[in-house]
Amino acid sequence: MPSNKSVSDAPITQFINCRILRDHQLQREDLWVREGRILDPEKLFFDEHGYADNCVDCEGSIIAPGFIDVQINGGYGIDFSQASEDVSKGISFVAKRILEHGVTSFCPTLVTSPPVVYHKVTSPVKIVEKKGAHPEQYLRTFRSGGIEDLMEAYGSLDNVAMVTLAPELASSQSVVRELCQRGITVSLGHSVANLSQAEEAVQNGASFITHLFNAMLPFHHRDPGIVGLLTSDQVPAGRTVYYGMIADGIHTNPAALRIAHRAHPSGLVLVTDAITAMGLPPGRHTLGQQVIEIQGLHAYVAGTKTLSGSIATMDMCVRHFKQASGCSVEEALEAASLHPAQLLGISHKKGNLDYGSDADLVIIDDALNVRATYINGEEVWRKEP
Repeated sequence: MPSNKSVSDAPITQFINCRILRDHQLQREDLWVREGRILDPEKLFFDEHGYADNCVDCEGSIIAPGFIDVQINGGYGIDFSQASEDVSKGISFVAKRILEHGVTSFCPTLVTSPPVVYHKVTSPVKIVEKKGAHPEQYLRTFRSGGIEDLMEAYGSLDNVAMVTLAPELASSQSVVRELCQRGITVSLGHSVANLSQAEEAVQNGASFITHLFNAMLPFHHRDPGIVGLLTSDQVPAGRTVYYGMIADGIHTNPAALRIAHRAHPSGLVLVTDAITAMGLPPGRHTLGQQVIEIQGLHAYVAGTKTLSGSIATMDMCVRHFKQASGCSVEEALEAASLHPAQLLGISHKKGNLDYGSDADLVIIDDALNVRATYINGEEVWRKEP
């Protein structure tokens, strides 16, 4: 129990026999949690004279921050882009299922859809030439000059965390500025933009690239397009351009994955881009207004060879990224935790194990398999023995 000097009567949990990811390194030390936050043990011992009420033996495992997936379209039969009277029920169902894959936070993502569907996340403002699996009839340009088109499509931007748009569209730069002023992360993607157009968008506040290499112009030595942002000298000082990578072994060749990581390691954000069929057997499923066919590990728009999201889980992506890139364990874990938190502007409370941060944790073995998941210091999933 806490001592009489303790600032709180809440129970304290001590995680022992573990290596924790802190300051970009795995450190062999205990982790202390109270009231859903990570404690500074020195203050606990010397200022409060407190000690643990509960002890969790991690048996030599790694403790990392909970994974954050900023692009997930659904899973386990739930499609976030299908209109529903109870959206929260589907989101909650997926949230519970992905705990076994170490995901403690995520952005429910909507693909291009009719306006009636929009409640939350991804914009329909994409370029037709690089529409990917997005239905062309619902793609929009900025017809009335900017932000009004988004309001017409969404009705509200109150619950929107991120919008993907094509920066070459007329009036797109003013929309980038307006969205950033509202605290919404702007991502560039589904686009045929050249490098200068992409750089202008970044200078106006854009900070992310949607699934790098996919649904954009291929790299060219005279004009590298959006891909060139990874090494651009026109990114404002102090700013980082992050980029999503679907490290499922299908969307991106391992050599391309290595090129991106070695060019800009601190910007890499692992995303699943998972669709309804994640966790389901092969067959036909929906993604928004499209029918998707699962063949092995590939998800195609039915009747085509157009890739349409993935059926990968975040822990699979972490493992494949480490294997394909040759990066360290720390780098692989931070690409699924710290980097997405920095992208979303929430790294003061999530994506790390700093003192005072939320105790969203994943316990993993040396092969990066998830053994247990915690949210706010409470165990929410554990692998059966």
